[in-house]
Amino acid sequence: MDQSGRQRIGFIGIGLMGEAMVRHLLDLGHKVTVWNLEPERLETVVPHGAIAADSPAAVARDSDVVMLCVLNMAAVERCIFAEDGVAAAGRGPAVIVDFSTADPDGTRDAAARLKALTGAGWVDAPVSGGPQLARTGEMTVMAGGSQEDFDAVKPLVEQMSGNLTLMGPVGAGQTTKILNQAIVGTGYVLMAEALVLAEAAGIDAARLPQCLAGGHADSSLLQRLYPQMQQRAFDPPSSYARQLLKDLKAVSEFSRGLGLDLKVIEQGVQRYKDYVALGHEMTDSAAVVKLYEHDAAERRASKS
Repeated sequence: MDQSGRQRIGFIGIGLMGEAMVRHLLDLGHKVTVWNLEPERLETVVPHGAIAADSPAAVARDSDVVMLCVLNMAAVERCIFAEDGVAAAGRGPAVIVDFSTADPDGTRDAAARLKALTGAGWVDAPVSGGPQLARTGEMTVMAGGSQEDFDAVKPLVEQMSGNLTLMGPVGAGQTTKILNQAIVGTGYVLMAEALVLAEAAGIDAARLPQCLAGGHADSSLLQRLYPQMQQRAFDPPSSYARQLLKDLKAVSEFSRGLGLDLKVIEQGVQRYKDYVALGHEMTDSAAVVKLYEHDAAERRASKS
């Protein structure tokens, strides 16, 4: 605990989401010690009061709770179990809160391994809502963990979220995130196709969210994502196409592992594969609408 009696927070992974979460925690007056694999990213939070550490182990030694928001399961394992990782800290945190999008089995294995090494608990807590809601503390958080570990971090995570739900034991949060990404990823493709259809039909495409508000077609995707696509407002990116493709591939693998063949999801995966293959891996996920513009241009060229 710090001098004010608050839990000392460590945060590993200062990407778009990590930066927004750390900035929010700092706004609330928390002490936050940070590390990132690319140290230049620390300059997005250190000037605002975050304390830079030289390794995940150093973060752990100065923290009661360590939070992670990194790219994938391999990155989680590197941060926890490498020679300079959290597990090597000696005196480490009581609980890990992993905001990363990872896989359920890998999460369960990592949690069990860390428990055996250090006694620390684990709450997998993948998020939805993007950097804007992370910055204001209104994310949706889908958690997995024991009731004891969840209760230990709940007051802190509630300060970062507008909707926090414990879905079951360790791994349940990651399983729920797979379902979330199935809806989001296919929804992005559907919004792109709806926009292309509206524009081709000659109606006022910008007024579609207003027109459909309150009906069965209404959703946050229609009200927040569709206007971004319609305005082609993709810079700076709020998420990356390569990340959503990774998540959609995970959905596909998970569903196939359960013996399912989910054709809409498979089409969503293929659409993002096609888009990323054009060299757009670091563009905004919503810019997938450009794939349809590319397809249309190719059709025109083939007819000329």
